[in-house]
Amino acid sequence: MTRLERDLSNMLSFFKALSDESRLKIVGILASGDRSVEELASLLELRAPTVSHHLSRLKKTGLVHMSTEGNTHIYSLNVDSLRTLSKQILSVEKLSADDLVDSEAWEKKVMNDFFEDSRLKVIPASRKKREVILRYLAEQFDRKQKYSEKEVNQIIGRYHEDFATLRRELVGAALMKRKAGEYWRVK
Repeated sequence: MTRLERDLSNMLSFFKALSDESRLKIVGILASGDRSVEELASLLELRAPTVSHHLSRLKKTGLVHMSTEGNTHIYSLNVDSLRTLSKQILSVEKLSADDLVDSEAWEKKVMNDFFEDSRLKVIPASRKKREVILRYLAEQFDRKQKYSEKEVNQIIGRYHEDFATLRRELVGAALMKRKAGEYWRVK
């Protein structure tokens, strides 16, 4: 299991554990202090076996600890585990769709959907799909060379008749730059 798969599995367990209203209430109660099953059952107006079931689910995800005092099980919130899970869930890297989707396969699908016999059928309306097409078009230009507007139009024109729109889009997407009638590839 890769690190990403493990992290996703942990996040899924975390959300499943907290998706139940009673378990969420238990976490809230334990945030204010340790409690026994009987105390939690009384506060939640639930039967002790039901509370034990919920605590078992929370314990499995690492959100609660159990200790014993004689015959009584005392539960406490595992604050360190909660912080760690929160950081994993809320980190920008974990929320990135690029990690969750095979971007190379998706880009290939976009190219297949919008190209036919090396011609662009239509300029995609979707910004993300348009970016894929624009990156492909930008690759048709040598990074070390400067091009006149006419040359840019000819190269883009091989792929689509609306070369003016695509030329402006390439500049707008910062894939190409323009100055004094000359264009060059940036990325």
